[in-house]
Amino acid sequence: MGDQRRADYMREETPFTARTLERKPSLPNFILSVRLKHVKLGYCYLISNLRYLIIVPLLGVVSFHLSTVTIKDFDLLWGPSRFNFVATVFCSAFFVFLGTLYCVTRPRKVYLVNFACYKPGPEFMCSREHYMEKCRRSGKFNEQNLAFMEKILERSGLGQKTYAAEPNACLAEARKEAEMVIFGAIDQLLAKTGVKAKDIGILVVNCSLFCPTPSLSATVVNHYKLRGNILSYTLGGMGCSAGLISIDLAKQLLQVQGNTYALVVSMEPMTPNLYSGNNESMLMTNCLFRMGGAAILLSNKTSDHGRSKYQLIHSVRTHKGADDKSYGCIFQQEDEEKKVGVALSRDIVAVAGEALKTNITTLGPLVLPASEQFLFLVSLLAKKVFDLEIKPYIPNFKLAFEHFCIHAGGKAVLNAMEKNLELTQWHLEPSRMTLHRFGNTSSSSLWYELAYSEAKGRIRKGDRILQIAFGSGFKCNSIVYRALRFIDPAKEKNPWTDEIDEFPV
Repeated sequence: MGDQRRADYMREETPFTARTLERKPSLPNFILSVRLKHVKLGYCYLISNLRYLIIVPLLGVVSFHLSTVTIKDFDLLWGPSRFNFVATVFCSAFFVFLGTLYCVTRPRKVYLVNFACYKPGPEFMCSREHYMEKCRRSGKFNEQNLAFMEKILERSGLGQKTYAAEPNACLAEARKEAEMVIFGAIDQLLAKTGVKAKDIGILVVNCSLFCPTPSLSATVVNHYKLRGNILSYTLGGMGCSAGLISIDLAKQLLQVQGNTYALVVSMEPMTPNLYSGNNESMLMTNCLFRMGGAAILLSNKTSDHGRSKYQLIHSVRTHKGADDKSYGCIFQQEDEEKKVGVALSRDIVAVAGEALKTNITTLGPLVLPASEQFLFLVSLLAKKVFDLEIKPYIPNFKLAFEHFCIHAGGKAVLNAMEKNLELTQWHLEPSRMTLHRFGNTSSSSLWYELAYSEAKGRIRKGDRILQIAFGSGFKCNSIVYRALRFIDPAKEKNPWTDEIDEFPV
């Protein structure tokens, strides 16, 4: 079913659809488009395999010359050093030392064994009408702002089956919601992997706005009775990109630690964070954010390669906090009535675009094929050195990744990402469907998106996945994975399993 939809979308992207033919293109233009398409394809193959085109003929020449060398020639060349035993031992020891040094100093490979996304019970399901009714009953909003929230909900991309808890500023209720989501996700993960809690050596919990004492990581240690020498961290105030920051932190720790597991938990409770004032820039967060969370298990054990789903390949972090406009575009503050909320600036889409540009520029050389890097370099030189009036070449990241998980922050952000990266509807489908079904679950939304692709049966062995998230500060972070095996949806249970045939809507 997933492959069929992908084929349909790809047909929409090609210039030879029925819709295009209705415009009656001229025959010369049609032939030219076919030729340009095949020229670009041939160019990509040529540049990507250039090293083989150089090395293979070179090896052929060397082999030919070696075939003409006689035994007598070898005796003349190697005879004087045949009995130089000391030199032979020294050279062998030197190469063994270099090999050992490389094996000891190279970073350990980090595997994503499995992950689990929390799916709240039906009692927390909240349609748009139900959500607006709760806001009216609260008596905290005037009619003008209720109309504003209703308009935002209609345009937000959220569906009728998202999950929301009852708003409550009580600390006990906030902790109760956080524990329900965190423990629910971790319980599923431990059941999936069969890993014992005592085997976990690293714990990272991220939650941006709810930071109680004892910390949420201490809450996890206490509930699961984790070992006393565990490396535990709680990350706060980092917004929706904190999930990838947690993965990057766990990855760096695993690369220097002995054989162990790292548990990463991402969530954001709604209970204490509903804004009850009348500032429109703060009311938008009420409309977008919903309940959810995820738990991820990472490993640096070579023995886990066979059962892990993915291997972490690259992580790139970009921070634009030095710029005042970027720093203030997502800001927690008090309004005129001293009510606390998170204000979203009108500049957020532009700021996100600049952060994405910087992040992608850093990531590109690590993942793009040589053909795309060469075209980008030529474009840059033509513009900067020769001062030619040309548009900068936008690399085709679809050649570097098969799947994209872009943070479901909102409809406008996803539309901008689709345009800037020149992605198809098929590539953005997991993000848009996650926003529709679960809403913006903050740092955990990326895992609902990856779970969507798994439930559709799209993840094949060798596929490359890019996760991108934005967060307050302002930050843009990305992580690249490679699938180690085919993810069979019949054997994997996740929040989409029972209803995946209903999507895309």
